Amino acid sequence: MSVLSDADIRKFLAEGRLVIAPFVEKRLTPNGYDLGIAEVCIPDNRVKVTAGIASVPPQSRFIVSTEERVELNGPWAANLWIRTSWARKGVLASFGVIDSGFRGTLTLAAFNSGGGTLDIKIGDTFAQMVFSALSSEPEKGYGKRSGHYQDQKGVTLARE
Repeated sequence: MSVLSDADIRKFLAEGRLVIAPFVEKRLTPNGYDLGIAEVCIPDNRVKVTAGIASVPPQSRFIVSTEERVELNGPWAANLWIRTSWARKGVLASFGVIDSGFRGTLTLAAFNSGGGTLDIKIGDTFAQMVFSALSSEPEKGYGKRSGHYQDQKGVTLARE
């Protein structure tokens, strides 16, 4: 597998084989795209924030939904990485792979490991999406394999 460059990302966006909407040029990196925060959910406190600042208590989990709707309409997948600025603030997160064929916003779970309140501004970037080219087109994309979260919008908690 090889990682898509910014030129590849622009090319596939123009062809409609990749969708990032809204696309913000300044969030494009040499080898990926930084995803913005649309919503923060603090499940244990039953709090959802979609504007302003979400204040996450210390030692608490929280869930972020991206501003961007993503569609992977080609032979690629994407890895998600927390931005180091959040890791430096004590945020722990374990993300996965966005499967080929997925479409929707992304739900990302994290934990405030610090001893103080973590303020998260809606609209800030939270994670980087790095695209990897597959060696061939998949036989069945995400929607046909499982598709449990296909077309999700906003924070989507675990589905049974």
